[in-house]
Amino acid sequence: MLTWATWDQAAIVSLLSVATFALIRRSRPSKAGNALLPAFGEFALISALYSIWQVARQLPLTHEGGAIDRARQIDDFQQAIHLPTEIAMQRLVVDHDVLAWLTNAYYATLHVPGLIVFLIWLFVRHRDRYPHWRNGLAVVTAGCLVIRFVRVAPPRFIDELGFVDLSDQHGFAVYGPVGTGISDQFAAMPSVHVGWAAVVALGVFATTTSRWRWLFVLHLSITFFVVAATGHHWWLDGIVAIGLLAIGLRLDTALRRFRGRVTPVVSCVTQNNEFGRKGTRS
Repeated sequence: MLTWATWDQAAIVSLLSVATFALIRRSRPSKAGNALLPAFGEFALISALYSIWQVARQLPLTHEGGAIDRARQIDDFQQAIHLPTEIAMQRLVVDHDVLAWLTNAYYATLHVPGLIVFLIWLFVRHRDRYPHWRNGLAVVTAGCLVIRFVRVAPPRFIDELGFVDLSDQHGFAVYGPVGTGISDQFAAMPSVHVGWAAVVALGVFATTTSRWRWLFVLHLSITFFVVAATGHHWWLDGIVAIGLLAIGLRLDTALRRFRGRVTPVVSCVTQNNEFGRKGTRS
């Protein structure tokens, strides 16, 4: 069973990063030290957010609480709008061991490392674009944590659909029995996998003009496929996650525009006040 860093490990890393940031800042750093300051500050923030995410995911929400009924309602809705069924995606891979293994491996291992590599690349190569996508990531992740309180079972929990447990068959038992594993099994809605894949794929596409950016769009498409083929998520789970990302990016853009309009006004008022004080003294 796969494991990631725990909340307390992430919290310790965050505190160490803050301490290092403060130490470098107080020691009159060289140019190299000044260049490292933003990296330590950002690492402290990301580690703290990860720690909060881990704590929230471990809240005792193992009860079904209508999760099966909501899952069936989602299935009925998807059929009504003629989306392909998730079991149809699994049937494309279930009889091909190599393809099934790759599907499980992609689901179980790539979403976190892919996100980390993307954030490092964006921070190093496109620092001006980094805050926009980091804030979008924060909103989509926070949205997933809030919506998880509305319990929704994954497709593989609906017996009549006929799913097999691909993860168990091919050595990628991400979840295990209900209430164990690295994630809450009744929090299928929305899909963190799809939300994070959208941050990576759309972030790369929007940031660079390289022809290779189209390959990263495939990361989102493949993630959509594997979350369905494994039976871990509904199509709607991914659609909602992408919607949360869109909201986060729009909010960030709106706040930046608002701040851009307010800053000149505040600066002008400050200058006028300063001019008035000088006139009074004279």
